Amino acid sequence: MKRAFRKYHRTLAIIVSLPLLLTVLTGMITTILREWSLNTGISSKIFLKIHTGEIFHLQAIYPILNGLGLIGLLVTGLSMSGLFGKKSPSSAKG
Repeated sequence: MKRAFRKYHRTLAIIVSLPLLLTVLTGMITTILREWSLNTGISSKIFLKIHTGEIFHLQAIYPILNGLGLIGLLVTGLSMSGLFGKKSPSSAKG
């Protein structure tokens, strides 16, 4: 079972990594440009459009896809961690 989850986790991580990286980086850049009033010659609005998926006309589904990808990574990652495995009955003996 863990082998299957590793396979799914690896595949999902490859698919989700680029959109998540894009979301994180553009969110950070937008915040830095707005809060620190840096004049880079590039408007923070373009980074915000990339951040929300508006530049790709995906603003309605982009956050949902990012969220579903993260949930999938959490489920497969936690299932492989063994945190929710069966407790061994050896500790009940006494």
